[in-house]
Amino acid sequence: MTSALAGKACVVTGANAGIGFEIAKGLANASAEVAMVCRHPERGEAALTAIAAATGNNNLTLFRADLGVQDDVRRVAGEIAARFPEIAVLVNNAGTAQGQRTLTTDGLETTFAVNHLGPFLLTHLLLDQVKAAAPSRIVTVASAAHKRAELDFGNLQGERRYSVIGAYSRSKLANILFTRELARRLKGTGVVANCVHPGVVNTGIWQVNWLMRFIAPVMGRMIRTPAQGAETPLYAALDARAGKVSGVYLADRRPTPTSRAAEDMLVALRLWEASEQLTGIEWSDPRR
Repeated sequence: MTSALAGKACVVTGANAGIGFEIAKGLANASAEVAMVCRHPERGEAALTAIAAATGNNNLTLFRADLGVQDDVRRVAGEIAARFPEIAVLVNNAGTAQGQRTLTTDGLETTFAVNHLGPFLLTHLLLDQVKAAAPSRIVTVASAAHKRAELDFGNLQGERRYSVIGAYSRSKLANILFTRELARRLKGTGVVANCVHPGVVNTGIWQVNWLMRFIAPVMGRMIRTPAQGAETPLYAALDARAGKVSGVYLADRRPTPTSRAAEDMLVALRLWEASEQLTGIEWSDPRR
Protein backbone atom coordinates (compact mmCIF):
# COMPACT_ATOMS: atom_id res chain seq x y z
CA MET A 1 0.00 0.00 0.00
CA THR A 2 1.42 3.39 -0.99
CA SER A 3 1.91 5.86 1.86
CA ALA A 4 0.06 9.17 1.66
CA LEU A 5 3.43 10.85 2.21
CA ALA A 6 5.27 9.01 -0.57
CA GLY A 7 7.50 11.50 -2.35
CA LYS A 8 6.32 14.41 -0.19
CA ALA A 9 8.69 16.62 1.80
CA CYS A 10 8.76 16.40 5.59
CA VAL A 11 11.00 18.47 7.88
CA VAL A 12 12.21 17.20 11.26
CA THR A 13 14.32 19.30 13.63
CA GLY A 14 16.72 17.63 16.03
CA ALA A 15 16.77 14.63 13.72
CA ASN A 16 20.21 13.26 14.50
CA ALA A 17 19.40 11.51 17.80
CA GLY A 18 16.71 10.39 20.19
CA ILE A 19 13.07 10.95 19.33
CA GLY A 20 13.95 13.11 16.31
CA PHE A 21 16.02 10.32 14.77
CA GLU A 22 13.15 7.87 15.19
CA ILE A 23 10.62 10.36 13.77
CA ALA A 24 12.84 10.93 10.73
CA LYS A 25 13.23 7.17 10.31
CA GLY A 26 9.47 6.64 10.55
CA LEU A 27 8.82 9.27 7.90
CA ALA A 28 11.50 7.73 5.70
CA ASN A 29 9.78 4.36 6.13
CA ALA A 30 6.63 6.07 4.85
CA SER A 31 8.57 6.91 1.67
CA ALA A 32 8.63 10.64 2.42
CA GLU A 33 11.45 12.90 1.33
CA VAL A 34 12.91 13.90 4.68
CA ALA A 35 14.76 17.11 5.52
CA MET A 36 16.80 16.49 8.67
CA VAL A 37 17.69 19.64 10.59
CA CYS A 38 20.61 18.98 12.94
CA ARG A 39 22.94 21.14 15.01
CA HIS A 40 26.02 18.93 14.61
CA PRO A 41 26.86 18.11 10.95
CA GLU A 42 28.94 15.01 11.77
CA ARG A 43 26.19 13.50 13.91
CA GLY A 44 23.65 14.48 11.30
CA GLU A 45 25.57 12.73 8.54
CA ALA A 46 25.86 9.59 10.67
CA ALA A 47 22.12 9.67 11.38
CA LEU A 48 21.27 10.19 7.71
CA THR A 49 23.44 7.24 6.72
CA ALA A 50 21.87 5.03 9.38
CA ILE A 51 18.31 5.94 8.38
CA ALA A 52 19.02 5.37 4.69
CA ALA A 53 20.49 1.94 5.49
CA ALA A 54 17.58 0.99 7.76
CA THR A 55 14.78 2.12 5.44
CA GLY A 56 16.20 1.92 1.93
CA ASN A 57 15.07 5.51 1.43
CA ASN A 58 17.82 7.72 0.01
CA ASN A 59 15.62 10.81 -0.31
CA LEU A 60 17.15 12.36 2.79
CA THR A 61 18.74 15.79 3.00
CA LEU A 62 20.76 17.19 5.89
CA PHE A 63 20.48 20.83 6.94
CA ARG A 64 22.62 22.31 9.71
CA ALA A 65 21.18 24.80 12.17
CA ASP A 66 21.16 25.69 15.85
CA LEU A 67 17.51 26.42 16.67
CA GLY A 68 18.66 28.74 19.45
CA VAL A 69 20.36 31.10 17.01
CA GLN A 70 17.86 33.14 15.05
CA ASP A 71 20.24 33.86 12.17
CA ASP A 72 20.67 30.08 11.83
CA VAL A 73 16.90 29.59 11.79
CA ARG A 74 16.46 32.22 9.08
CA ARG A 75 19.28 30.78 6.99
CA VAL A 76 18.11 27.17 7.22
CA ALA A 77 14.51 28.15 6.52
CA GLY A 78 15.67 29.82 3.32
CA GLU A 79 17.65 26.73 2.33
CA ILE A 80 14.74 24.40 3.03
CA ALA A 81 12.24 26.62 1.22
CA ALA A 82 14.51 26.79 -1.84
CA ARG A 83 14.80 22.99 -1.89
CA PHE A 84 11.17 22.15 -1.08
CA PRO A 85 8.43 24.44 -2.43
CA GLU A 86 5.85 22.26 -0.64
CA ILE A 87 6.23 20.77 2.85
CA ALA A 88 3.63 18.19 3.87
CA VAL A 89 4.80 17.81 7.48
CA LEU A 90 6.88 20.05 9.74
CA VAL A 91 7.92 18.42 13.01
CA ASN A 92 9.28 20.82 15.62
CA ASN A 93 11.18 18.33 17.76
CA ALA A 94 14.55 19.86 18.69
CA GLY A 95 14.82 20.63 22.39
CA THR A 96 17.19 21.24 25.24
CA ALA A 97 17.32 21.48 29.03
CA GLN A 98 20.04 23.62 30.59
CA GLY A 99 21.26 22.98 34.11
CA GLN A 100 22.30 26.60 34.51
CA ARG A 101 20.87 29.75 33.00
CA THR A 102 22.77 30.53 29.80
CA LEU A 103 22.13 32.99 27.00
CA THR A 104 22.23 32.48 23.24
CA THR A 105 24.09 34.78 20.88
CA ASP A 106 20.80 36.69 20.60
CA GLY A 107 20.86 37.36 24.35
CA LEU A 108 17.95 35.02 25.04
CA GLU A 109 17.68 32.30 27.68
CA THR A 110 18.75 29.10 25.92
CA THR A 111 15.95 26.71 26.87
CA PHE A 112 13.23 29.20 25.92
CA ALA A 113 15.07 30.13 22.72
CA VAL A 114 15.59 26.56 21.49
CA ASN A 115 12.36 24.98 22.67
CA HIS A 116 9.90 27.77 21.87
CA LEU A 117 11.26 30.71 19.91
CA GLY A 118 13.14 28.50 17.42
CA PRO A 119 10.00 26.53 16.44
CA PHE A 120 7.92 29.72 16.46
CA LEU A 121 10.27 31.41 14.01
CA LEU A 122 10.92 28.37 11.80
CA THR A 123 7.20 27.65 11.49
CA HIS A 124 6.54 31.23 10.42
CA LEU A 125 9.32 31.17 7.84
CA LEU A 126 8.16 27.86 6.31
CA LEU A 127 4.44 28.50 6.53
CA ASP A 128 3.99 29.35 2.84
CA GLN A 129 5.54 26.00 1.90
CA VAL A 130 3.37 24.13 4.41
CA LYS A 131 0.22 25.87 3.14
CA ALA A 132 1.21 25.03 -0.44
CA ALA A 133 1.16 21.32 0.47
CA ALA A 134 -2.27 21.38 2.13
CA PRO A 135 -3.67 19.20 3.51
CA SER A 136 -0.53 19.34 5.62
CA ARG A 137 0.52 19.17 9.24
CA ILE A 138 2.62 20.94 11.85
CA VAL A 139 3.60 18.79 14.83
CA THR A 140 5.33 20.25 17.88
CA VAL A 141 6.83 18.00 20.55
CA ALA A 142 5.67 19.27 23.93
CA SER A 143 5.62 17.42 27.26
CA ALA A 144 3.50 16.61 30.29
CA ALA A 145 6.07 18.74 32.12
CA HIS A 146 3.93 21.70 31.05
CA LYS A 147 1.61 20.86 33.95
CA ARG A 148 4.26 22.12 36.38
CA ALA A 149 4.29 25.59 34.83
CA GLU A 150 2.45 28.86 34.46
CA LEU A 151 3.73 31.74 32.38
CA ASP A 152 4.95 34.73 34.36
CA PHE A 153 5.69 37.37 31.74
CA GLY A 154 7.98 39.09 34.23
CA ASN A 155 10.07 35.93 34.43
CA LEU A 156 9.49 34.43 30.99
CA GLN A 157 13.18 33.71 30.47
CA GLY A 158 14.12 32.98 34.06
CA GLU A 159 15.32 36.54 34.57
CA ARG A 160 14.52 36.62 38.29
CA ARG A 161 14.82 32.96 39.20
CA TYR A 162 15.98 29.94 37.25
CA SER A 163 15.80 26.18 37.57
CA VAL A 164 16.23 23.56 34.89
CA ILE A 165 12.82 22.03 35.57
CA GLY A 166 11.13 25.42 35.68
CA ALA A 167 12.69 26.58 32.42
CA TYR A 168 11.92 23.33 30.63
CA SER A 169 8.34 23.20 31.91
CA ARG A 170 7.70 26.81 30.84
CA SER A 171 9.02 26.08 27.37
CA LYS A 172 6.75 23.05 27.02
CA LEU A 173 3.74 25.07 28.18
CA ALA A 174 4.73 27.63 25.55
CA ASN A 175 4.73 24.85 22.91
CA ILE A 176 1.10 24.03 23.68
CA LEU A 177 -0.07 27.64 23.81
CA PHE A 178 1.74 28.32 20.53
CA THR A 179 0.08 25.31 18.91
CA ARG A 180 -3.39 26.35 20.02
CA GLU A 181 -3.02 29.91 18.76
CA LEU A 182 -1.40 28.64 15.55
CA ALA A 183 -4.30 26.27 14.92
CA ARG A 184 -6.75 29.12 15.37
CA ARG A 185 -4.90 31.27 12.86
CA LEU A 186 -4.66 28.42 10.34
CA LYS A 187 -8.34 27.53 10.42
CA GLY A 188 -9.61 27.05 6.89
CA THR A 189 -6.15 26.75 5.30
CA GLY A 190 -5.99 22.95 5.20
CA VAL A 191 -3.07 22.96 7.66
CA VAL A 192 -3.57 21.28 11.03
CA ALA A 193 -1.32 22.02 14.00
CA ASN A 194 -1.08 19.67 16.95
CA CYS A 195 1.33 19.09 19.79
CA VAL A 196 2.32 15.82 21.44
CA HIS A 197 3.63 14.35 24.65
CA PRO A 198 6.05 11.58 23.67
CA GLY A 199 6.15 10.12 27.17
CA VAL A 200 9.13 10.16 29.49
CA VAL A 201 11.87 9.10 27.11
CA ASN A 202 15.43 7.96 27.76
CA THR A 203 17.36 10.50 25.68
CA GLY A 204 20.40 12.69 26.27
CA ILE A 205 18.37 15.84 26.92
CA TRP A 206 18.51 15.42 30.67
CA GLN A 207 22.29 14.93 30.92
CA VAL A 208 22.55 18.43 32.34
CA ASN A 209 24.17 18.00 35.76
CA TRP A 210 25.85 15.38 37.90
CA LEU A 211 22.62 14.31 39.64
CA MET A 212 20.72 13.69 36.44
CA ARG A 213 23.68 11.91 34.88
CA PHE A 214 23.75 9.68 37.97
CA ILE A 215 20.04 8.79 37.97
CA ALA A 216 19.58 8.57 34.18
CA PRO A 217 20.77 4.92 33.94
CA VAL A 218 18.27 3.94 36.64
CA MET A 219 15.46 5.94 35.01
CA GLY A 220 16.38 4.42 31.67
CA ARG A 221 15.16 1.05 32.87
CA MET A 222 11.73 2.49 33.69
CA ILE A 223 10.98 4.90 30.87
CA ARG A 224 10.37 4.73 27.13
CA THR A 225 12.89 4.18 24.40
CA PRO A 226 13.26 6.87 21.69
CA ALA A 227 11.40 4.57 19.28
CA GLN A 228 8.49 4.33 21.71
CA GLY A 229 8.65 8.09 22.26
CA ALA A 230 8.33 8.66 18.51
CA GLU A 231 5.05 6.75 18.27
CA THR A 232 2.74 9.66 19.10
CA PRO A 233 4.64 12.26 17.00
CA LEU A 234 4.46 9.84 14.06
CA TYR A 235 0.76 9.28 14.71
CA ALA A 236 0.28 13.06 14.56
CA ALA A 237 2.25 13.22 11.31
CA LEU A 238 0.86 10.16 9.54
CA ASP A 239 -2.48 8.95 10.83
CA ALA A 240 -5.65 9.99 9.01
CA ARG A 241 -7.48 10.55 12.31
CA ALA A 242 -4.86 13.03 13.48
CA GLY A 243 -5.35 14.99 10.28
CA LYS A 244 -8.97 15.69 11.23
CA VAL A 245 -8.24 17.62 14.43
CA SER A 246 -6.22 20.76 15.07
CA GLY A 247 -4.99 22.56 18.14
CA VAL A 248 -5.03 19.45 20.32
CA TYR A 249 -2.53 17.88 22.70
CA LEU A 250 -1.93 14.22 21.97
CA ALA A 251 -0.51 11.61 24.33
CA ASP A 252 -0.45 7.88 23.65
CA ARG A 253 -1.97 8.65 20.23
CA ARG A 254 -5.14 10.28 21.51
CA PRO A 255 -6.32 13.77 22.50
CA THR A 256 -5.49 14.33 26.18
CA PRO A 257 -6.43 17.05 28.67
CA THR A 258 -3.82 19.67 29.50
CA SER A 259 -3.35 21.95 32.48
CA ARG A 260 -5.72 24.90 32.82
CA ALA A 261 -2.80 27.22 32.09
CA ALA A 262 -2.40 25.54 28.68
CA GLU A 263 -6.04 26.30 27.81
CA ASP A 264 -5.90 30.06 28.39
CA MET A 265 -6.20 31.63 24.95
CA LEU A 266 -5.59 35.14 26.29
CA VAL A 267 -2.23 33.97 27.61
CA ALA A 268 -1.62 32.21 24.28
CA LEU A 269 -2.19 35.49 22.46
CA ARG A 270 0.05 37.41 24.86
CA LEU A 271 2.81 34.81 24.41
CA TRP A 272 2.37 35.04 20.64
CA GLU A 273 2.80 38.81 20.71
CA ALA A 274 5.85 38.54 22.99
CA SER A 275 7.33 35.92 20.63
CA GLU A 276 6.80 38.24 17.66
CA GLN A 277 8.77 40.93 19.45
CA LEU A 278 11.57 38.55 20.44
CA THR A 279 11.94 37.19 16.89
CA GLY A 280 11.25 40.40 14.98
CA ILE A 281 8.41 38.99 12.90
CA GLU A 282 4.74 39.76 12.49
CA TRP A 283 2.00 37.25 11.75
CA SER A 284 -1.38 38.24 10.40
CA ASP A 285 -4.19 37.82 12.94
CA PRO A 286 -7.58 36.98 11.41
CA ARG A 287 -9.34 38.62 14.38
CA ARG A 288 -7.95 42.04 13.47
